[in-house]
Amino acid sequence: MKKTLVVMLAIVAVAAAGCKKKEEAPQAPAQQAPAAAPASQMPAAAPGTDPHAGLKPQEVKPGAGHKGKVLETMDSGGYTYVQIEEKGEKLWVAAMQTKVKVGDTVEFPDSPPMINFQSKTLKRTFDKIIFAPGLAVNK
Repeated sequence: MKKTLVVMLAIVAVAAAGCKKKEEAPQAPAQQAPAAAPASQMPAAAPGTDPHAGLKPQEVKPGAGHKGKVLETMDSGGYTYVQIEEKGEKLWVAAMQTKVKVGDTVEFPDSPPMINFQSKTLKRTFDKIIFAPGLAVNK
């Protein structure tokens, strides 16, 4: 009987200690700001910010996705902006500054376009523009 009583007291002591630790855990105030989202869940670029911030030019190999003839090109703010014709459609693309001229053929991987992008350095708004990680220039 004493053995049973000792076992029961031990179980009660362990259970009480476990409950006590839970009560000591700090409680977050209801009005505290939520923790910052992990970097993998944060948007790639906020509207009006530099979508290439911290990126380095990437080598683009032929067959990367898009391919078109350069109709217009301009460099500004460390970027090259090119208007290309691809399958009868005109498309604006921006990449890290690259040597390219009118008449060249360029290739670049597909990326989601930015709508109504305002270039502060060019003082121009592009209705739709793709920011590519790099351009492959075929002369």
